[in-house]
Formats: sequence, structure tokens, C-alpha cells
Amino acid sequence: MVQNSPVSTTFPRTRKSRAGYNVDEVEDFLEEARRAYSADRSAPTIVTAESIRRTAFDMEKGGYSVVHVDAALERLEDAFAARERERALAEVGDQAWYGKARATAQEVLDRIDRPRTHRFKRMNVLTLGYNPKDVDAFTDELTSYFQDGKPMSVEEVRTVAFRTRRGGYNEAQVDLLLDAVIGVMLAVR
Repeated sequence: MVQNSPVSTTFPRTRKSRAGYNVDEVEDFLEEARRAYSADRSAPTIVTAESIRRTAFDMEKGGYSVVHVDAALERLEDAFAARERERALAEVGDQAWYGKARATAQEVLDRIDRPRTHRFKRMNVLTLGYNPKDVDAFTDELTSYFQDGKPMSVEEVRTVAFRTRRGGYNEAQVDLLLDAVIGVMLAVR
């Protein structure tokens, strides 16, 4: 385990009074990712583009800058996704790989084709969730991306932010859909 050292320079640090990502956790994760990426390409690994997308770190005062770490994770996710795509194309071929991406895209479209304000499970009236109007507006953009070829970047999906409100959409469901969209976008790059 990496010791929390004041000389750690992988990423800029926040001021000691501000929260940033836990330095030890980030360093441990990056070391695991380095080992996975430099391992034999045919060997299975626990670090994948999806696991990188789902990675979360504890916060600590004086930790690593969230913005800088998140940007590095996005680049790392892109690199792992490209490598996974190359491996899959070699193993199963273009037709199977793109067929899987199309099937996932269709699942996304089926979900967001539901009536507005009913696309995801709602939280109870005392619990915060994503504002349905915000989510529905963004999923309308996703429909245009998938069906009409409207330009949209992975970065737009990664950085979308929704207001919260009581009785809003279940955040976990919305986040899983966004993860699926990112997976499709990375698969067909």
C-alpha cells in the first residue's frame, strides 16, 4: 500500500482545508490498473473499462484534485475500452461485437421510449432523486443520438448533471443507463 506522503506528485493536491480523493486509494488503484494494462493482453484482468467507470474513492482533506483524477480515469477508461474492443474483435469478429453494442443500444432506447416522467422508477415523496424533467430532456437527446445520428460525445454523457428533487427518478437506475450508453459509445468508436 502506498503511504500518504506529502511528496506524492501523481496529481495536484487540494488545499489542506479542502476535500479531495484519498491519495492512498488512488495510488493503489492506479498501480492495479498499470499491472492490468501491462499484463499479457489475452490474460483476464479485474480492471476493465466498466470497472474504471464505476471506481469511487473516499474523500480526505488535502487529497488529490477530483478534476485531475477524474480526467485521468476517463483517459484510462478509453484506453482499456479500445484494448477490450481490439481483443473482442479478434476473438468474436466485427459482427458479434457490433451486434452486442446494437443490442445494448436497443435496450437503452426501449427504456427511454417510455412516456416522459415514467422512464425510471420514482423515489418516494420524502426521498431525493434526479429531477425527471432534467433526465427526460437528456434522454430525448440520447434518442436523437441513437436514432437520428445527432452528434454527442462520451464526455457529454460522463459529465451530465441533474438537479435533484423529492420523488425524483431513482438515481441508480439512471446512472446504470448512462453507463450502458457510455459502453455503447466506447464500443463503436
